[in-house]
Amino acid sequence: MEAAGMPFWQALTLSSIVGWVLASSAFDLTRRVRALMQPWVTRRVIVDTPWILRLQDVVSAPRPSSPPVRRVTATKDEKENAMEYGLPSSHALNTVCLSGYLLHYALTHGVQNGVTVAVGFALVFTLVMIIGIGRIYLGMHSLIDVVSGISFGLVILAFWLTIHEYVDDFIISGQNVTSFLASLSLLLCFAYPTPEFPTPSFEYHTAFVGAAFGIVSGIRQTYFHFHHEGVPRIFSPQIPLLVFLGRMLVGISTILMVKFCSKAIAKWLLPVMCNTLGIPIVSSCYVPALRGSDSSKSKSDGKQLGYLQKVIAFFPRKAYDVDTGIRFLQYAGLGWSVTDLAPSLFSHLNL
Repeated sequence: MEAAGMPFWQALTLSSIVGWVLASSAFDLTRRVRALMQPWVTRRVIVDTPWILRLQDVVSAPRPSSPPVRRVTATKDEKENAMEYGLPSSHALNTVCLSGYLLHYALTHGVQNGVTVAVGFALVFTLVMIIGIGRIYLGMHSLIDVVSGISFGLVILAFWLTIHEYVDDFIISGQNVTSFLASLSLLLCFAYPTPEFPTPSFEYHTAFVGAAFGIVSGIRQTYFHFHHEGVPRIFSPQIPLLVFLGRMLVGISTILMVKFCSKAIAKWLLPVMCNTLGIPIVSSCYVPALRGSDSSKSKSDGKQLGYLQKVIAFFPRKAYDVDTGIRFLQYAGLGWSVTDLAPSLFSHLNL
């Protein structure tokens, strides 16, 4: 059960983000920061100075020019990824964070000796180098982009290793965890810088926020059943190879099924809810009937507004992309299935 009161720091955090969103919209802060920072960053990149201090969509630093660089793209997703800005390399950053934390997990909960540590660090170093060199070879990034991504990744990894125990304690035993994370996730979908040119970065941001919310809500509900310190862990003799393979088969199938079903339900439910509340929406991809059209204009004209519609009328009357909500719910369902549904199936199947 969640406590009724909200701690002061939670209220302060949410209020600060709301204030930042309103101030950014009113004073066009993203464009102003970009106008101040972009010339300086561009000059530093030209002279190969590694002091890169802004993220991709704030700085809007381009990828290497093509031509003369030949960019290798084979699929539609790769062509969309090439639309993102280049600084820093998100592939290098994510590889450092994920492989570094996986190494930390394995060394913390597995057998630890000199050989294991050396092999682990060698594998992580090799993987990071392969990813970095591969991104340069494909023409997606410059050396500065990759070095910046690795540097950001090391800083983020070190910061997370410092605070992750406090975050775990808050998720397990804190007050208003689910409601606070739901509010924070909603605000983070608005508190995102507008890039100079359209990129798919915001889509990935929404997917990450949704998955994080789903994971936290699932752990909050099932921690004492499936996630406490006494459960069997991977990379340990407690989970035999056949059990591990069975969990992989059942778990991945379950996750993909939930992802597909949650997307289908959200595509049907969200437009209906928005139309009922009089929220103007468009769809850039998921709902063909709403592409390039404001769904609420013709339906709301001449109708008497209800209480909720009057409250929503105070918000800016712009058309919101319903795909953002669909994507959030889709990945929230995915995160929830990883921490709640799949472990429940493992328990029923004795895996």
